[in-house]
Amino acid sequence: SPHHRAILRRLRVLLLGGALAMAAWGGGFLWFVSAIPRESPSTEDDATRRRTDAIVVLTGGSERLGMGLELLGAGLADKLFVSGVHQGVDVEELLRVAKLEPGDLETRIVPGYTAVSTEGNAEETAQWMRAQGYRSLRLVTANYHMRRSLLEFHMAMPGAEVIAHPVAPASVRLTDWWRWRRTTLLLAMEFNKYLVALARFWLDPPFDA
Repeated sequence: SPHHRAILRRLRVLLLGGALAMAAWGGGFLWFVSAIPRESPSTEDDATRRRTDAIVVLTGGSERLGMGLELLGAGLADKLFVSGVHQGVDVEELLRVAKLEPGDLETRIVPGYTAVSTEGNAEETAQWMRAQGYRSLRLVTANYHMRRSLLEFHMAMPGAEVIAHPVAPASVRLTDWWRWRRTTLLLAMEFNKYLVALARFWLDPPFDA
């Protein structure tokens, strides 16, 4: 009957739309994974040697903090800001987690306690940067987390210069990632979060200041 044919047409349109959406998501996901840096920047890169006003580490692994402290010790910035630190964790505790002894760098480390998300990391850092009068930073976070972090930081401080310095966690196996269930789930979740951040960017693009 005409009624049944109309229902079948709607079902075909829905199935086709769903298949196209899944294909688009799958293609975007493969691009996202293939673009993840497999290792930290080479010390020979000009961007690696260039100084910035600050180094910013997003909490989430001792490798990130260790890299941030290494960059600070190399004289690539005057201050290291650690965003998303748990309440009650001081600088000495951060150094203990990174398996480092307190030293001359201790007074140059500033913990931030308000952020609980990547968006919050960007907002917390932007407030601190404005208070310090800083306009450039080197961002240290996990390699799979870097693309979304850069987008959030651009939205929070569009006029600032942000140099990416990704860290490759040993627990995230990017070689043949599809064979490792935990890595695949982590990457899929991160891609979905990136899409949400991208949608926010499109709906409310920042204006350079």
